[in-house]
Amino acid sequence: MTIASPAPSLRQLLLCGAAIGALSMGVRHGFGLFQAPITMDHGWSREPFSLAMAVQNLAWGLAGPVVGMLADRFGAWRTLIVSALLYALGLVAMALTTSPMTFLLGAGVLIGVAQAGCTYAVIFGVLARQVPAERRSWAMGTAAAAGSFGQFLMMPVSNWLIESVGWQNALQLLALAVCLIVPLALGLREPPAQPQTPEANAPPQRAGAALREAMGYRSFQLLMLGYLVCGFQVVFIGVHLPAFLKDSGLSSHVAPAALALIGLFNVVGTYAAGALGQRWPRRYLLAGIYSARALAIACFISLPLSPLSVYVFASVMGLLWLSTVPPTNAIVAQLFGVKHLSMLSGLVFLGHQIGSFMGVWLGGRLYDLQGSYTLVWWLTVALGLISAGLNLSLREDPVQRLPAGAVSA
Repeated sequence: MTIASPAPSLRQLLLCGAAIGALSMGVRHGFGLFQAPITMDHGWSREPFSLAMAVQNLAWGLAGPVVGMLADRFGAWRTLIVSALLYALGLVAMALTTSPMTFLLGAGVLIGVAQAGCTYAVIFGVLARQVPAERRSWAMGTAAAAGSFGQFLMMPVSNWLIESVGWQNALQLLALAVCLIVPLALGLREPPAQPQTPEANAPPQRAGAALREAMGYRSFQLLMLGYLVCGFQVVFIGVHLPAFLKDSGLSSHVAPAALALIGLFNVVGTYAAGALGQRWPRRYLLAGIYSARALAIACFISLPLSPLSVYVFASVMGLLWLSTVPPTNAIVAQLFGVKHLSMLSGLVFLGHQIGSFMGVWLGGRLYDLQGSYTLVWWLTVALGLISAGLNLSLREDPVQRLPAGAVSA
């Protein structure tokens, strides 16, 4: 006999979702701090590390729609538990590997697939099904903002662990921390019978049909392309900023402080984006975010570099860091409904992760070729302006489907 789970409260959803996001994203946010000690200890150039991080992001994106479909069908909490265990295993493999290939498999493939199942796409699917549409963007922004605090918290923790116990032991301790997602996932269990939603009277739609519909819809295509730029920018900065600052002669403490500031201001920016997404057209909000990023990066690389300029840049970028996430996912829910939201959020996130792959890999590749990150910095500026234009062209009206039994003319 199966006992139905009671509907989780909004507080429970937000607390558990935020804690899961804080752990999964917080650990990931600190990977850039491991680049220097790992490459120096193994005698590698920066490209093997960059390639592994690039593959990690690509694997995350490719696995996203599949993992989202499994979460929509079998329950987000089950997906989160399996993914957390894979995440921990990948961190251990990252610590113990001694060759670029095994590092690529552990840090790249295994962790990438795991992240697809224990980050925001799966969490947002639960929120969208349990929260009324008029509060959906706010709920997503609140969960993402609270989770973003983990990026602020975990950055100094990761740096302290590296300095105190070495990078290998630090990774293994982080693997234990990620296992805390397992009990937290139980707080996202949903009842079998879902609340009625506006699209409940629409004809039944299978996962394959939902995928085809989304991929053939112009606004979804534009949203994916815009999200590609988001991935390029944030992952390039997150992974390569520490090395860029070290090359520029700044103290080793500047980079962890900068990444921590990104995480701290990300809390404010992500919450604000979720709240504003309930009031403003989300396409204008996204266009403004990408334009502001382009301006901030252009100023950063054009002005003299100092600890103060780094901290100001990190604070501004923090406000814009994950602020694209709530409006992007809210647009997907508005366009297609919530039945397959985890899968479709994973699909749109594939665009983000293709951009992440390009940003982190090109950063290492062009640095090895030119000895400088200058070209990639300016590329992030140009792409930000392009993405702003793409998002201005979006339509946010829900797709129109034929009623059950209707025949098109």
